[in-house]
Amino acid sequence: MPVPLFVVDAFTDRPFAGNPAAVVLLDGPADPDWMQAVAAEMKHSETSFTHPLPDGRRAVRWFTPKAEVELCGHATLAAAHALWDRGGVDPTTPLTFSTASGDLSCRPGADGRIEMRFPALPTEPTETPEGLLPALGLAVADEVLRSTFDKCVVLADAATLRALEPDFAALVQVPARGVCVTAAGGPDDDVDFISRFFAPRVGVDEDPVTGSAHCMLAPLWAERLGKTRLEAAQVGPRGGRVGVELEGDRVVLRGSATLVIAGELLA
Repeated sequence: MPVPLFVVDAFTDRPFAGNPAAVVLLDGPADPDWMQAVAAEMKHSETSFTHPLPDGRRAVRWFTPKAEVELCGHATLAAAHALWDRGGVDPTTPLTFSTASGDLSCRPGADGRIEMRFPALPTEPTETPEGLLPALGLAVADEVLRSTFDKCVVLADAATLRALEPDFAALVQVPARGVCVTAAGGPDDDVDFISRFFAPRVGVDEDPVTGSAHCMLAPLWAERLGKTRLEAAQVGPRGGRVGVELEGDRVVLRGSATLVIAGELLA
């Protein structure tokens, strides 16, 4: 039986920008091997699979082309947009997703963006893994931190971050889901901080916009800049915009989304 399938560009208000995610709307749980095969076929950094639960929440799982992940922002944003736009869900109704990282909520925001409440992921200093800086093409970094899932490299200069050309084959050896590189916004930026995110270890060389990384970046930059509401940009080849706000142990992520493909999965 055909299954509804969508592609949504997340953290952007125009098509062919931001981070594309596939969204599969299911009636109930599906076989993980099948979901992994679909994600490999779609080749996006994540594909989300969601189905309703008896209590009114929805389950969601996220798969890269190579592995299931425990937290994903842009594919959650994409799922909410697809449900409100084409999934028969009242677009004024908040959604609660049951996930491997607990309940995540999505609702339409006052500024027209979708608001998602995710867990804040604190960072702490860590030893620099062998080979990390050479894999990024860096001789030095201001700091190297770690969070629940990722390593975070802090740079003093936004221009250096933009110019990075990582060696992805070498970066695979870094023991983390991904490597986030971040810096304060430069003089020509209209944002508080910028970042790029590399995750070849799970099949994503460079992720265009990484919502879950901003769960780590929000508390980091909120402390350093002395404010809890910030604007951020991920500045890779496609790039996108993320609003963040720290609320205790939660981070509000704000982003737009655009539906670009609607179809059916036949296998």
